[in-house]
Order: sequence, then structure tokens, then C-alpha cells
Amino acid sequence: MYVLMIIIFVVGYAAIAFEHNIHVDKAASALLTGVLCWTVLMIGGEAILGDSQALVAHGGGDVSHFIGAELKHHLAEIAEILFFLLGAMTIVELIDAHEGFSIVTDKITTTNKVKLLWILSIVTFFFSAALDNLTTSIVMAALLKKLIKDKEDLWFFAGVIVIAANAGGAWSPIGDVTTIMLWIGEQVTAGNIIVSIFIPSLLCILIPLGILTFTLKGNIERPEEVADIYDHEPVTNFEKRLVFFVGVGMLLFVPVFKTITHLPPYLGIMLGLGTLWLITEIIHGTKDDEHYSHLTVVGTLRQVDVPSVLFFLGILLAVHSLQTGGQLGAMAGILDDTFKGDIYVINVLIGLLSAIVDNVPLVAGAMGMYSMDVYPQDSVFWEFLAYCAGTGGSALIIGSAAGVAIMGILKIDFIWYLKKISWLALIGYFAGAAFYYFSNS
Repeated sequence: MYVLMIIIFVVGYAAIAFEHNIHVDKAASALLTGVLCWTVLMIGGEAILGDSQALVAHGGGDVSHFIGAELKHHLAEIAEILFFLLGAMTIVELIDAHEGFSIVTDKITTTNKVKLLWILSIVTFFFSAALDNLTTSIVMAALLKKLIKDKEDLWFFAGVIVIAANAGGAWSPIGDVTTIMLWIGEQVTAGNIIVSIFIPSLLCILIPLGILTFTLKGNIERPEEVADIYDHEPVTNFEKRLVFFVGVGMLLFVPVFKTITHLPPYLGIMLGLGTLWLITEIIHGTKDDEHYSHLTVVGTLRQVDVPSVLFFLGILLAVHSLQTGGQLGAMAGILDDTFKGDIYVINVLIGLLSAIVDNVPLVAGAMGMYSMDVYPQDSVFWEFLAYCAGTGGSALIIGSAAGVAIMGILKIDFIWYLKKISWLALIGYFAGAAFYYFSNS
């Protein structure tokens, strides 16, 4: 049963990777993988868990009760991510419905691929640190659709945006869920993680951009203006600017809300959605519902990509089942035994593994395996873990929340990303890692 869970995960992972070859939507494969992994864990609980430390800490007892409790615990964590994703996607769709992104796209006049790639990547890098890489990737995906017509160019720019978003999130205490975990767990302090990881993270995106500066040629083609299918006056400049600035402002307010209230980010995003909902109801309340329904949250929710949310649910369920079943812990133990004492090699491998499985349980496992008595606050181990876990996921498109979000929104093919973007992500990843190593060894 222990091995069967791994087999199911690998087969499901392959089905997601070859989605276009087998003609099965990745959301279906992800959901089946997640549910089947938990089903096998529940049926074979005794054989899989045995006398595991988690079960002993739980007080022994009934295995099925323990697994049920673990599922509820993980579902609560997953729900926070899904509600955050749903809220952020709705805000972005609402801004888009009001043509708010034209405020930004009208300012970007260049069609040169290299110049445009540099502009968008640097904006993403710093925006990701101020917001987080997930929210930033959702916003940038919406912008890209307004700027680029050709699918191949759109996917390529989106792939580089994934690298930039993850690199930007790694050096900020609020930029990535793993840095948030390390910050809240007091393994790192906010000021130190910014100072220590900023340059490695910057190199992680600058090196790929430098390569593309000499290899990327030509200009992008802008999408044509879509004719308004609704029988009403266009959105006014006031409405456009109001929704754009309030929407972006509420997204930026999420980390502030978390810092002030110590409540989870999904509540901050729901506060933003509720605020924007109220504003749009007021400004459109007296208008014809038939013609203006697409400008309300109710109408916008119909445009939200629900399959992407379900894909996220399936992937996270599958990964958390392996965490509960002990497979991820065993993997961390093997790493520790094989490369004992070499914190650089261990962290680099954790980063690469985070491209295959979620970086959250990997970092959680590392936090549980290594004591702060051995590696005190702001030690090299924790700093390098933040960098590797934050940026290593870019190697595969489903290796990070930013990648999964963009994959769902823009329908990017897994194999295409593997061929076109993964090598750039790995070069940037190892460049930043090498800088950190030589700076601290």
C-alpha cells in the first residue's frame, strides 16, 4: 500500500504532464490522483503508518481516526489557498471586465520582445515581493493576455514570468508561502532574509533574461481590440480607474492586513473582494442588469476558471497524502543520511524536489528535522532553504503555486514548458545558489 500510493502519484503526475497527448484534462487527473492516494492511505492505514512518529504523537489509537483528522487538517490548509486563489482571480477578472488593465498596457508601448520581457520580468520580481508570487502571477497572466496575441509568445513570456515571480517571492518574508512559514516559525527574520537572499534571487531572473537578450528576436503582435458585445455606453474613465486602483490597492493591502491582524491571507483577499463587490454594486446599481451584469462580481464569477481551482485541489490533496503517509518524510531522511552535514547540497536538492512535489511539506519537514539549537535563527541553513524552496519550483510549471495558476489561466502545456522554460529556470536557480554558496562558504 505504501508503494501503491507512490505509484498512483507518479501515474497521475504523468497524466498531468501528457494532458494533450491523452486528451484528458489535467484537473480530472489531479482530482483522481488526490482522492485515490487518500483512499489507499485509509484502506491500508495500518500497513502504511505502522508505529509512525505521527501516530504515536497522536496517542496511538485508531488509525482511521488519525487519518481522518489529518485529512481535515490538510483540507483546512488547502481551503485557505483555494479561497485566496478564488478571491484573487475574481478581483483580477473584475478589473479586466472594467478594462482597468488598459491603464498599464497603454503605458507599455514597446513591441520589442527583449525590451518587453525585461520590463514585465522586473515588474513581476518586485511586485511578487510586495504581494506574493501567487497573486502576482494571476495579475501578470491577465496583463499578458492584453499585450500578446500569438500563443507561443504568450506562453513563453508567461514561463519567464513564473521564474520572475518565484524569484521575487523568495527574498521577501511575505512573498512565498515557504518564506512566510520560516518567518512565522522564527527561523529567519524579515530584515535578514531580504538582505541575504535579494542578490541570489535577483540573479535567478537576471541570468535567464541575459541569455534571452541575445537569443530572443523580433517583435510581439498585440491582440486586436474586441468589439463590445453589450448594448451600452463604454465603461467610463472614472469607473475604470476606480476599480483598477481599488482592486490593486486591496491586493497590496493583503500582507498589511496579515501583519496587523495576524489573520490568514485569504481573509484579507476576501476583505478586498467584498470591498470591490460593494463598490461595483453602488456604481452599477441603477443600470440595466441585462447589459451590465458582466461588470458585477456575480457576472465575473462565471468567468473564473473553476477547473484551475479544482486542479489545485487535486494536486495539493495528493501531495499532502504523501506527507501523511510518511513518503515525504522518508525522502527527507534519505537526503539527510546521504548528504549528512552538507547543508548546501541538501537544500539544493530540496529545491529541485519542490519542482515535483509541493515545497510547503518539504520545508515543513526540514523545519521538523533540523532543530534551531543546531541551526539558530538566521543561520545559513535557513536562509539557503528559503532561496532554494522558493525558486527551485520554477523548474517545472506545476512546481509552484505561481506556475500552477498561470498554467491553468493560460492553458500552458506541461511538456512545452519542460522543453522551452525549464532549462532557463535551472540556470537561474543554480546561478543564485552558486552566488550564495561562494558568498557564505
